[in-house]
Amino acid sequence: MQNAGQSIVDEVEAAIRAGSAEKCMATAKRVTDLFLTSAGSFNAEQIELFDNVLERLVNTIELRALADLSARMALAEISEQLAPVAQAPPALVRRLAKNDEIRIARPLLQESSRLSTEDLVEIAQTKSEQHLLAVAGRWWLKEAVTDALLARRFASVSRRLVSNPGAKVSASGFTVILAQAEYDPDLAVETGIRADLPSELRLQLLHEATEEVRGRLLERAPPHLFEEIRHAIAAVAAGVERDMSRVRDFTAAKRHVAKLKESGELDEAVLFNFARQRKYEETVVALAYLAQSSIEVIRPLMQSLRSEGLLVPCRAAGLSWDTTAAIMECRYTTGSMGPAELVNAKSQFTRLTPGNADRLLRFWQVRASQSPPPGKR
Repeated sequence: MQNAGQSIVDEVEAAIRAGSAEKCMATAKRVTDLFLTSAGSFNAEQIELFDNVLERLVNTIELRALADLSARMALAEISEQLAPVAQAPPALVRRLAKNDEIRIARPLLQESSRLSTEDLVEIAQTKSEQHLLAVAGRWWLKEAVTDALLARRFASVSRRLVSNPGAKVSASGFTVILAQAEYDPDLAVETGIRADLPSELRLQLLHEATEEVRGRLLERAPPHLFEEIRHAIAAVAAGVERDMSRVRDFTAAKRHVAKLKESGELDEAVLFNFARQRKYEETVVALAYLAQSSIEVIRPLMQSLRSEGLLVPCRAAGLSWDTTAAIMECRYTTGSMGPAELVNAKSQFTRLTPGNADRLLRFWQVRASQSPPPGKR
């Protein structure tokens, strides 16, 4: 290989000295073909040799024939050939993947295993919508990459990610998608049937969804999610009806809890006692204070017949499970939650991290602040 390697280097030097883009393209194609014939048997040193000479050729082609269609087609062909090759020259792959011409970059963005998470994040942060769409279609994506993709707020990219089962999406990533799904019924449906969508976010999606979207979700729901979605839809509907049928005045509770706050007496123990005594208004106001939220966010969660949403402010406030359970029981004038429901809620409470709960609560708070101010309740 040593003599062959020197021969390749000599040929490349001759092509570059000739100053002809056509000569460089022909040489690049020949060197690529030579690499592909034995790519699986090359060692790291040999791959580095091909990487160096091909990158020099590509650099020359880009500099001398940037506006030349045949040159762009030649580079696109090289990208297509290298995309599925696990041993492809890494520096060349990164260079071509970052090319502004999407026809050149797309094959590698969609498939090449030579691109690292860092490479993909950089591309997601700096390149065009078409580049992001190519990355979003990769068979496997880490949360760091999908977070970077979603941060650009392209609806087309969100739709592709949601329909890609190999794309891992974080809770904060899903909050971005849910904000877009409010105005995109197709995105709402595709998001709602994702198995990895957190239960509290699925409930949030259903709260905002139209009847048409809810119906489509039931039609599209996979067997393992059908009952959860059906139950959530029923709970949302019941929660809305319950919310509209009861008028509550929080004026006195606000004054009382504010005094406790000013005197430094408001803590988890006070909230626990409010909940145990089923003082609904005081419980809502105290939880809003301790979670650094608002009544407009907490009250709908208390009115819902499902527990997932209410777990969020409780977790964000750093409450214990005993206090959280008491708050959930406070929703009922008489009776209580069933044992199975309590066990399920405790399991969800344990899995929900304070960080995720805080981010989700902040998102709900922003949404509530953008809504028209409610009347007296």
